[in-house]
Amino acid sequence: MQLTLLTADDIRKALPMSDAIQVMKDAFAALSCGRAVVPLRPVIPVPPAEGVMLVKPAYVEGRGLGAKLVSVFPRNAQVGTATIHGLVVLVNPQTGEPTALCDGGFLTAWRTGAASGAATDVLARPEASVGAVLGCGAQGRTQALGIDAVRSLEEIRVHDRNADAVAALVEEIQPHVHARLVPASAAREAVEGADIVCTATTSTTPVVEGRLLGPGTHLNGIGSFTTEMQEIDVAAVARSRVFVDSLESAGAEAGDLVIAARQGQTRPEDWTEIGRVFEGAAPGRQDDAEITLFKSVGVAVQDIAAGALALERARARGLGSTVEF
Repeated sequence: MQLTLLTADDIRKALPMSDAIQVMKDAFAALSCGRAVVPLRPVIPVPPAEGVMLVKPAYVEGRGLGAKLVSVFPRNAQVGTATIHGLVVLVNPQTGEPTALCDGGFLTAWRTGAASGAATDVLARPEASVGAVLGCGAQGRTQALGIDAVRSLEEIRVHDRNADAVAALVEEIQPHVHARLVPASAAREAVEGADIVCTATTSTTPVVEGRLLGPGTHLNGIGSFTTEMQEIDVAAVARSRVFVDSLESAGAEAGDLVIAARQGQTRPEDWTEIGRVFEGAAPGRQDDAEITLFKSVGVAVQDIAAGALALERARARGLGSTVEF
């Protein structure tokens, strides 16, 4: 058996952000229209390290089959180690034979940035000019790339509790975006007056206050993925028309929404799966004053669809390496 190994650099070269955004639109549409099989992922807590491990399998019709093993250990940031690590295994959907092993940490960040780019493309106002990214880890980097790819932004304000993380993001990402990256000393400074706001933290206390959002703001909430995490306050959720990656996953895992629902400030029956918008079965933004929120906890169709196309293109371009088992 031959297994192709794809590094972060291989995936980046094989699947540019603009292409990854289109893959996310197709993957979410497949999920919402019944062309994918995605069991609810098990979340395994690791109390001594205050981390979690997740196992995420999926089959996407016409696209691919596989599973991701990913760990999220927020305390790693304190010692200079990446918060997210993972591996994605791709499997031949005709034979069941494993075909590739991908850098799951990078693929997670890349497809998540692409998901926010896809949601922003249909939900943000066309004339949006100011973005904000809260959280300057790997996910924050791809959030900036994702929103910059679909809107002509003049500036993207970036904030993190760690000033060194802000400086590192600006240095690394500025050459790759059209917008000017502007460090913000506080979350409020980044959010107030922004047209597009992305949250990429693991915070349990809100970093976005609803009272600061102006008419027409679009939010991408991608950092929280348990019912204890809350990046976006109840007031922001209450003011928003809510879109999710998966109704099932959001209802079980999205703390921002679950907490607001418990307080009677939002209802799951009013949420819209973003795939229905991409499929043309539901409307996106309906007017310039509407505040929209795309809440994503991440679903395996994203990893498998993105990984499968990256593998196909990598093989065509001679990227990656091959090992024999």
